[in-house]
Amino acid sequence: MFDINKFIADRNLMHRDPEGHLAGLPHWSPKVASRMAEAEGLMLDEEHWQVIYCLRERYRALGPDWTARQLTRELERDFAEAGGRRYLYTLFPRGPLVQACRLAGLPPPQGTTSPSFGSVH
Repeated sequence: MFDINKFIADRNLMHRDPEGHLAGLPHWSPKVASRMAEAEGLMLDEEHWQVIYCLRERYRALGPDWTARQLTRELERDFAEAGGRRYLYTLFPRGPLVQACRLAGLPPPQGTTSPSFGSVH
């Protein structure tokens, strides 16, 4: 739920939506992603960056029209050799779509509120 008081008290939140996703794609950088990950208790390594850059490339190709189902299938296919969905959850325990998209500076795809598509709510 939107809480304007959080934004008034913390100006750093101004570039993020109420769920913590960056409000604009130009504000993203690997340094920003690393800081956001540290705040969530993650230390990004090469495996995390592969997923993050994969998501950013998919967004570049598909734009905001991607869906959770579509993206989940593509990620599972791309990372099948590493373990598919289980592997993605080991990297992003708060949900491979929601958490990874947030760290990639991207809006979450439609349908991410369903736990089967990578959201842990």
